[in-house]
Amino acid sequence: MGDGYGPIFVRKRSASSVRPSTPTDDVGQRELLRRGVVAVPGTMTSAFLASRIYLGEFKYIVVPFDKIFDAVRDGRADVGLIIHEGQLTYGRAGFEKVVDLGEWWKSETGLPLPLGGNVIRKDIPSAVRHDILEIIRESIDYGLAHRKDAIRHSMPYARDMDTVLAGEFIGMYVNDFTRDYGETGRAAIRKFLGDASRAGYVERKPEVEFVE
Repeated sequence: MGDGYGPIFVRKRSASSVRPSTPTDDVGQRELLRRGVVAVPGTMTSAFLASRIYLGEFKYIVVPFDKIFDAVRDGRADVGLIIHEGQLTYGRAGFEKVVDLGEWWKSETGLPLPLGGNVIRKDIPSAVRHDILEIIRESIDYGLAHRKDAIRHSMPYARDMDTVLAGEFIGMYVNDFTRDYGETGRAAIRKFLGDASRAGYVERKPEVEFVE
């Protein structure tokens, strides 16, 4: 869950003498994004679905998430849709924010933006599903209780981040929502998928069941 933060549309930092800065009004932001080509990290991603809900139809190219900065730098795209650590490093990489989709979603709905989750088949017996939930939750609890060790363990996989930045990034997405969506998280998922279904971006509205 991204509680007031999430995937970010970025573009190369403006030079004020060359062009105006990024528009701050919603209409201007959407117009800027629809005018150009957006590098996205895949079409079967929550980031792309959130983009469709926000923008409707727009021009895009698919680029591996860790190559999106490069696609914007070399002119293949005008804007990049940034996920993962890029949400924290885009500024020092020479980019500026156009829209944070998690921030927009929070202002529109009052809910966190669903970004990922663990899914289990419905034909698996209920008792087994519950056991799996408990195993995953115990793993998350262990990581939260041993935060410094968990950050140290993650560092070989941290791209362009020191331990402080890695800790900040982990804290964004490993938290109480990770342990249990709660009523707020479950409402957010239903709202997200419901809006996507009504807009025609998923074939049919998923009937989501939550393992309690």
